[in-house]
Amino acid sequence: MDALIDGYRRFRAETWPQQRARFEALAAEGQSPQTMVIACSDSRVDPQMIFSAAPGELFVVRNVANLVPPYMPDAAFHGTSAALEFAVRVLRVRQVVVLGHAQCGGVRALLEGAPPEARDFVAGWMSIAERARERVLRCDPAERQEACEHETVRITLANLLTFPWVAEAVAEGRLTLHGGHFGVATGRLLRLGPDGEFVPA
Repeated sequence: MDALIDGYRRFRAETWPQQRARFEALAAEGQSPQTMVIACSDSRVDPQMIFSAAPGELFVVRNVANLVPPYMPDAAFHGTSAALEFAVRVLRVRQVVVLGHAQCGGVRALLEGAPPEARDFVAGWMSIAERARERVLRCDPAERQEACEHETVRITLANLLTFPWVAEAVAEGRLTLHGGHFGVATGRLLRLGPDGEFVPA
């Protein structure tokens, strides 16, 4: 906790004076981000840093392996779906970006099995992307991890369209969906092109 408090003090001393007017405006006027980013919880992948975004510009939800489950409005707890609903229907974001990344531990758990300490929730959560695992088993073993990371982005984009109000907004041109993949070691961003392949941004 001490390291976090030290970081907060640096924020107050260095960042706050430069960003104070922006935070005050955000507090007074509320947030109106144009972009929602669905990213992985991995501590090495920070969407705000990757996209050089200022406070208030991105509405971010992070979970294991940047997944969105299919539309399923039932009595269970759906944190990611709730965030998506708020972003699309209340904030009316203009675009949703699904950001995968290299060396994803959730994808590794999908391919190799969750570690014993992470089987209460991780294994079940990653079953959302079981189709990705099935598809990449045909790949060279050395390429499976990255191929599966790419495939989870495609699966999430497909699942987004199972939400009726997402599909409607896309059909009416009020919302666009995008996929990306960030290289942790390289700092390079790939974009999912219209042909379904990832290319350098």
